[in-house]
Amino acid sequence: MIPLHALETDRLRLVPWRDDLVDALWTMHANPAVARYIDAQGRVYDRAKAADRIAGWRLEYAEHGIGKFAIERKTDGAFIGRAGFSPFEGEPEIGYSLAEEHWGQGYASEIASGLRDWFFAHRPEDHFIGFAHTDNAASRRVLEKIGMIETHQGNVADMPHQFYILRRGPSA
Repeated sequence: MIPLHALETDRLRLVPWRDDLVDALWTMHANPAVARYIDAQGRVYDRAKAADRIAGWRLEYAEHGIGKFAIERKTDGAFIGRAGFSPFEGEPEIGYSLAEEHWGQGYASEIASGLRDWFFAHRPEDHFIGFAHTDNAASRRVLEKIGMIETHQGNVADMPHQFYILRRGPSA
């Protein structure tokens, strides 16, 4: 079994959080363009929140075997963002966020496809969910591109989100 933190795609790899990545996560989430679909008031991360999120993802991985990890570009080790799965109301939820300078290069679709394939190869659950702010067309497009189906709309962090599901296929 390939652990989630060892997932690799053509251009990207997930890596466990290291102390030197706290500032990279903080910088990414301190950007209002990144924060606008994550916080209803548009609040950006401070360094303490970045460190807390990493601690939470580490705990999720220790307890559930899933969590969010740093995304690095394979050619140069550049920090691209974060991605993985987290428990959400008892279900595995795919999630990703990229630093703004890496938008529009196909990285989100690439890592989401890799996560989908990893999930169905290594997890027992028959499905996972995802969600994106209703106005976040780019993120919604990524979820649809990997085969996810719209289910319902609901609030996450006091904001409207479109929910999706992807079920294991008969051959998976």
